[in-house]
Amino acid sequence: MSQKQSGGGAPSASPQPSAEAPQSGGEAASGRKPRSTGVVIFALMIAMLLAMLDNMIVGTAMPTIVGDLGGLEHLSWVVTAYALATAASTPIWGKLGDMYGRKGMFLTSIVVFLAGSALSGAAQDMGQLIGFRALQGLGAGGLMVGVMAIIGDLVPPRERGRYQGMMAGVMAVAMIGGPLVGGTLTDHLGWRWIFYINVPLGVIALAAITTVLHLPKKRAQARIDYVGAGLLTIGITSLVLITTWGGNEYAWGSVQIIGLGALGVAALIAFVAVERRVAEPVLPLHIFRNRNFSLITVIGFLTGFVMFGSMTFLPLFQQTVQGASATNSGLLLLPMLLGMLVVSLIAGRVTTQTGKYRIFPILGGGLMVAGLFLLALMDTGTTRLTSGIYMAVLGAGMGFLMQTSMLIAQNSVEMKDMGVGSSSATLFRTLGGSFGVAILGVLFTNQVKDTMVDRVGEKGAAVTSGGANLDPAMLPKLPPDIRDAYTHAVANGAHQVFLWGAVVAVVGFLAAWFIKEVPLRGSGPKPKGEEQAPADRMPVVEAV
Repeated sequence: MSQKQSGGGAPSASPQPSAEAPQSGGEAASGRKPRSTGVVIFALMIAMLLAMLDNMIVGTAMPTIVGDLGGLEHLSWVVTAYALATAASTPIWGKLGDMYGRKGMFLTSIVVFLAGSALSGAAQDMGQLIGFRALQGLGAGGLMVGVMAIIGDLVPPRERGRYQGMMAGVMAVAMIGGPLVGGTLTDHLGWRWIFYINVPLGVIALAAITTVLHLPKKRAQARIDYVGAGLLTIGITSLVLITTWGGNEYAWGSVQIIGLGALGVAALIAFVAVERRVAEPVLPLHIFRNRNFSLITVIGFLTGFVMFGSMTFLPLFQQTVQGASATNSGLLLLPMLLGMLVVSLIAGRVTTQTGKYRIFPILGGGLMVAGLFLLALMDTGTTRLTSGIYMAVLGAGMGFLMQTSMLIAQNSVEMKDMGVGSSSATLFRTLGGSFGVAILGVLFTNQVKDTMVDRVGEKGAAVTSGGANLDPAMLPKLPPDIRDAYTHAVANGAHQVFLWGAVVAVVGFLAAWFIKEVPLRGSGPKPKGEEQAPADRMPVVEAV
């Protein structure tokens, strides 16, 4: 089927299969994208920024929120409720988009997110805030998967790399800008504005998507897999709660954690059994039969494990060992985030020009291993310049992996499964981050406590009895020997975190070598002996 085009207007995806790979994915005859495509991409970037920024922006305002609303004992649930709702809803949003149309589900997720934001800003007590944050997280799950799936609908894989590189840039901006924006809004306008600020931005995205994006409406005949969705939600919720509560709220060997583990395993086993029988499974198991999809899912999990673990413990090292302030420690992450951004954009452009992508997961895995090993060499004498170089290496590795993993996942599924393919890749990266923070946190805490006992004996045990993390502002008040011991303890803890992170990254590096170079649509003739992606994975993209 040939590609259709006409003068300006918005791109729309036809559900009909394309026998030929489009060469320009909705470009006009002149080779330029319709202007409305840029408007859609801009709106998608705003939506991605909302979902990513909100989780980063809240942390700096939490002390003020607690001072205003009280409920210190429920503080962690303000973050946990959002994370749980986001993780649990992500695969469901993806499947609903596949069944009933991407645009409608995406607009719904924006409305849910904005409603949660406005209500969170108006919360009068901690219980209300937690509930409204859960509503907000429910919408955020649809925002993240919707952005990637719509790009998958509108843009053929060969063109897709550059746009997914832009989304990686949005993620980097959110990571570095979130704490700064949160602190500024809280100090000058009040903590409620960290939620209210979402409303005008969301309305802009809502208006642009409503008026400019045109995708075919769908109406699935099959019933929604409510049982499968419920079991998957229980399984994901159990896993996230284990990683959130384990070692913090409850001991790892406690009845609560063991019970959650048993519940999660039972729910996931039952989920697999149900998905094998239903007509329209919420997460089709057949997509995991594709080798590339299964491999890139594992790599995405490991990337999330390393990335979120590093983002958690690098600022702690910088504040405690290198003496940076909380604000400066965020700015000191710039080498890693800039490395991620620049490399992601370069990888996307090279993929667009050549149609090749297999080398990027390999390069990314190798650089990620190297960066983590270098970070494991840091000690109390490491300068900020040296640590910045090490972080840049790690960021470059993540840049090769972040959006390339999404590209490979989408290229490995049929068009009808674009939503669940995108949501699965997002979900496993999120779960990887949860497990990374939890497991690396245990290693860090144990190492800090052991080092404190080795250096100052019972005094060290007393200092860390309430936890291994001390407020950096407290360090100058400690006796010199305790302060020196704690500085070395944090450096040793960071060493363990990055060393074991490197070991985990090695698994991802090895897995990347088994990825097969399946030609992207728009990559030209199929090389002899290589599997060509099915034609029905690529919609016809029009300018109407």
